[in-house]
Amino acid sequence: MASSPEAAPAPCSSSTWVMEKVTGTHLFKIADYSLAKGIGAGNPISSATFDAGGFDWAIAFYPDGQDKASANHISLFLCLRSDAGNGVKAAFSLTLLDQRRPPSSTTRTPRNPPCVFKNGSACFGYNQFMRRDVLEASGYLKDDCLTIQCTVSVLKRPRLETPPNARPVSLPPSDLHRHLRELLESGDETDVTFEVCGETFPAHRLLLAARSPVFRAELFGPMKERSAKRIKIDDMETLAFRALLHFIYSDSLPLELEELAKEPSASMFQHLLAAADRYGLERLRLISEDRLCRNITVSTAATTLVLAEQHHCSRLKEACLEFLASPKSLIDVMKTDGFEHLKISCPSVVKELVDNVN
Repeated sequence: MASSPEAAPAPCSSSTWVMEKVTGTHLFKIADYSLAKGIGAGNPISSATFDAGGFDWAIAFYPDGQDKASANHISLFLCLRSDAGNGVKAAFSLTLLDQRRPPSSTTRTPRNPPCVFKNGSACFGYNQFMRRDVLEASGYLKDDCLTIQCTVSVLKRPRLETPPNARPVSLPPSDLHRHLRELLESGDETDVTFEVCGETFPAHRLLLAARSPVFRAELFGPMKERSAKRIKIDDMETLAFRALLHFIYSDSLPLELEELAKEPSASMFQHLLAAADRYGLERLRLISEDRLCRNITVSTAATTLVLAEQHHCSRLKEACLEFLASPKSLIDVMKTDGFEHLKISCPSVVKELVDNVN
């Protein structure tokens, strides 16, 4: 009897559900653990703020427990420091690192399921993370030092992935920014001109409005600039406005920024931060703030602190106060012209500054 031919295998397809997330990690070192003990239940020691998923976070360490029920334990919590709006959904782990080399025991890493951090209840963690007597007899504590590692994964949105039916095409990187930058440099089809300190800058209304809510209101709203072909801008440096336009068209700073700025780099980025804030360019504002945070000096600390206060840059203000926390730094800065400007512009900040000195 002849056997029947085998049936062809049925086609198989697949898909994968993936949660998009952004992860950040921070190490918090307690350098004098024995001095931290005894501050009392419910009194935390907080780490510096760190970024994960576009939000600011901090670790709260309670050496005597978060409450009386946990007084014989250490408590650890993750706290949200940013404005969360409708809330931030995040998963996190808090780890005590074994500091022996090599580690002879497993690090203690409790993990929480995703939690929703809201402005009113922005801390999650563990009241009884570990008994103090166990901690003090373990490898987690060495030379009176304790190191805590926190990993935060901010959940964004889920997506469904399906494999392609054919080999994917290798695409070149996007060159949209190059074409838009060349459009600005060519001056073709411009329909508005800005005058800054006597220098003119032709531009395109639609592109400016698409990138900046302030330009959109000025150029297409009920304001007088709606029909104007030439707009004069006061109180702005020419170099700052040129860099602002370059960023609007290319989403990047000009490579020659340092060469163009005939003044110190910090001063240039002070002007650029003010311009970005004025026109609602949040990414440029954050880039400028980050650059200023990393370049605080005696000659720029006071003026940068004024800028941070006026433009509500909490991270930049914190960096300035940290730089000025020692008496020597404060004395040196008090000799600069910028400190006189600080006293006149922000007297409340001067009091905060003096209170902050170690």
